[in-house]
Amino acid sequence: MENRFEHFTLDIFNISRYWNRIATEEMKKYGLRGTHALYLLLLDGYEEEITAARLADLCQRDKADVSRAIADFQKKGIVEPYTGSRYRVSPRLTPLGRTIAGQIRSRAEVALDLAGQGITDDMRGNMYHCLDLIAANMRGICEEGLMNE
Repeated sequence: MENRFEHFTLDIFNISRYWNRIATEEMKKYGLRGTHALYLLLLDGYEEEITAARLADLCQRDKADVSRAIADFQKKGIVEPYTGSRYRVSPRLTPLGRTIAGQIRSRAEVALDLAGQGITDDMRGNMYHCLDLIAANMRGICEEGLMNE
C-alpha cells in the first residue's frame, strides 16, 4: 500500500533540493545565491512593476532576504539604484540585469527539459493543474486549520 504522505513529501523535498542545487551552481557564475534566481526571473518576467514586498509574498520569502538580495543586485549593477523605502519602490532591472535574467531563464528551461524527459504536454498540464490545486488547498488549510472529524 502506498503511503501518500511520505511519497508526496519526499518527492516535493527532493525536487526542491535538486532545484536549489542547480540554481546555486548557475548563480555562482554571477556571484549570487541560488535563491536570487527566482527573484531575478520574477523581476524580469512580471507584467507590471513589482515591489520588493510583493516579491517577498510571491516567493514566500522573508522581506529582509528580498531586501538583501536587491541590495546585492544594486551593488552588481543588476538593479537600478533607488531611494526611499525599499518595500514600496519597484526594483528595475538594468540592461545587465535583463541579460543575466535571460541567461538564467534559458538555463532553467534546459534543466526543466532534461528533468521532464518522458513527460508529455498533457501530463505536464495535468501535473501543474494538480500542483496548483494542492497548493491552494494547503494554503486554505493553513489559513483555516484542519477540520476535526
